[in-house]
Amino acid sequence: MSTTGRGAPAQTPTAEREIVISRVIDAPRELVFEAFTEVRHLSQWWGPDGFTTTTQTFEFRVGGVWDFVMHGPDGTEYDEWITWTEIAAPERIALLHGESSDDPNPFESILTFAPDGAATRLEMRTVFRTKELRDEAVEKYGAVEGGRQTLSKLAAYVSSRVEG
Repeated sequence: MSTTGRGAPAQTPTAEREIVISRVIDAPRELVFEAFTEVRHLSQWWGPDGFTTTTQTFEFRVGGVWDFVMHGPDGTEYDEWITWTEIAAPERIALLHGESSDDPNPFESILTFAPDGAATRLEMRTVFRTKELRDEAVEKYGAVEGGRQTLSKLAAYVSSRVEG
């Protein structure tokens, strides 16, 4: 987050449409970045607590698609679709995420991976098309807590790979 000269948070033009979640992960940046690049890694940690993922298509490249189903702990299935719009290894990934390729309201996520000593600071900035879509994601789908849980699962996964 940027700040103004007085130390108060500066507003970005998209602030009311954003969710920003960050976490310091006790693993090298290259390993944290790699956890996003291969389906064998993603399937081990992607999604909030209690969710599992079944991948139908996965191609990690700009313009490539990850088509998958998230299975909720209550048995609900959520069709998901991601296409990568930017990949700058190991610093940044940008993507569009929706229910399918023809979803009229996909959201954009930008993930940045910054060294933090021997650890990695991961920031996930998600921008929705409208404030109302952002509010719905927060209130109806628990997007903030779900994002925190997902990054917690990622942290546990990559930390176990460092230790193991």
